[in-house]
Amino acid sequence: MRSMLFMLAMTLASCASAVPGPDRIGSVHRESPRLDDLIAPDAPIEKLAEGFIWAEGPVWIGEAGGYLLFTDVPGNRMHRWSPADGVSIFLEPSGLAGDTSGFREPGANGLIRGPGDTILLADHGNRAIASLDLATREKRMLATRFQGRRFNSPNDLVRAADGTVYFTDPPYGLEGLNQSPLKEQPHNGVYRLDPDGRVTLIDDSLSFPNGILLSPDGHTLYVANSDPQRAIWVAYTLDAQGNAASRRIFADATAEVGDARPGLPDGMAIDADGNLFATGPGGVIVFAPDGTRLGRIDTGTAVANCTFGDADGRTLFLASDNMLARVATRTRGFGW
Repeated sequence: MRSMLFMLAMTLASCASAVPGPDRIGSVHRESPRLDDLIAPDAPIEKLAEGFIWAEGPVWIGEAGGYLLFTDVPGNRMHRWSPADGVSIFLEPSGLAGDTSGFREPGANGLIRGPGDTILLADHGNRAIASLDLATREKRMLATRFQGRRFNSPNDLVRAADGTVYFTDPPYGLEGLNQSPLKEQPHNGVYRLDPDGRVTLIDDSLSFPNGILLSPDGHTLYVANSDPQRAIWVAYTLDAQGNAASRRIFADATAEVGDARPGLPDGMAIDADGNLFATGPGGVIVFAPDGTRLGRIDTGTAVANCTFGDADGRTLFLASDNMLARVATRTRGFGW
């Protein structure tokens, strides 16, 4: 879910380096007293590892002692981090194997928990939604096409309680983006993948749909649009069939886009009460369920994605440009 402001950034790094003892970076900016219930104003933001090209898609795996998986999309690697072992390569390539001609970002992007001992991947290089067995590290493609045409480069995904998967499909994985000769879809879509494999288009009107998330009750679907000309978050009310019955602009940060606040609407996390932790200009913007801005977590660089983790679900992990960071919270992530 890489922001457009950073598409041409950085030369290829051969590997990431663990940081011996977390360095403190950034700060928490309070915009409402309500933020204090979610995160302490003086909560330290700690850098855990660095040296990535563009860190993305963190997901917490609670079994086996607890560890985090995250991706380096242009580097085509999936990394593992744990408090005991630090960072290591978990899967390479994470996306497309072999010839990556025509791809600017051939690796996997967003990661989420799947059924059993699996995770689900938004696989840029394979242009697919895929399942990865964590024990064997074998990958299985779940969806690669809509109406006979290949997806652009699926970016992020979220899984509902009934197994339905919602995902976004911008062209960030392709060289030339919308002008890529590999692009087959006439739009950059938001989709629903049913457990039986059927794919349904939810919305084809967003310019660069990116991060995607469900509210704790499963009735609202949030989608980030990572367009500097229209840096918004859209909220869809879902009907009983999982289709968008209505949509509204949840928040708009277009006026904040610029060098002073790096980043665009991208990945998101949500707590048990429905407070949204949404990456955007200046870091991670914290929204109440009604859209009220509560504050901002600033690492000093663009944050691509975030997720709750640790045994109690009270740590927010941040995939922030070329590094992995974390901050302790007073709230608990949804699902703990």
